[in-house]
Amino acid sequence: MVFTSQYSRAVAGFLCLFLLSISVIAQSASIAKAKEKYNYLLYLPRDYATSKTAYPVVIYLHGGSQRGTDLNKLKIYGLPHLVEKGTDFPFIIASPQCPDGKFWSTDNWFDSLYADLATKYRIDPKRVYLTGISMGGYGAWQTAVAYPDKFAAVVPLCGGCDDSTQICTIRQVPVWTFHGTADDLIPINETERLVNRLKQCHGSVKFTRLENEGHDIRYLYEDKSIYAWLLKQHK
Repeated sequence: MVFTSQYSRAVAGFLCLFLLSISVIAQSASIAKAKEKYNYLLYLPRDYATSKTAYPVVIYLHGGSQRGTDLNKLKIYGLPHLVEKGTDFPFIIASPQCPDGKFWSTDNWFDSLYADLATKYRIDPKRVYLTGISMGGYGAWQTAVAYPDKFAAVVPLCGGCDDSTQICTIRQVPVWTFHGTADDLIPINETERLVNRLKQCHGSVKFTRLENEGHDIRYLYEDKSIYAWLLKQHK
């Protein structure tokens, strides 16, 4: 009887380990993403051609209505819109376009974009920043979590993250996030829960609650104080 009991426990233990390994393999398979190359708009500072220095780079992620294959759609608002209006920035801006029917978390688009920027342009790898609004706000959180060692700072606007349990992987990355209290498309608690979790794991996070503001907070990209804060952050 003792032998049978020990044998049963051994078998049970083996089965548990086996099922756990299957679960881990299945989870890994589910999070594996196809590598894709997204088209993007590029902005270079005015003195780029005459300078030999490496520049900071801001990766800007648009909202859901700008998805597709027409890069001109990105110029409706946000950083591409300001560039189109003639605004000068002291950093490189890369604005990829998410295809129709996809989200920023669907594909592995970041690796090809970063490789392209690193090989074709003089970027400072210690000053790579990430920002996005709405669907792009989700993308900013999610991409930072997927690549916590790549970014010097992140600025998500009215976004969130599907898996808040992973958010502490970016506790060493400075975050300044914004959300309107009256947002009826993406509730402010999507940001609040991420901020609260980051604070619990001693993350570096600033949260600006925009009282009585709705979802349309694109005007924030005209606020120079955001860029001044970004450029102070170094890896």
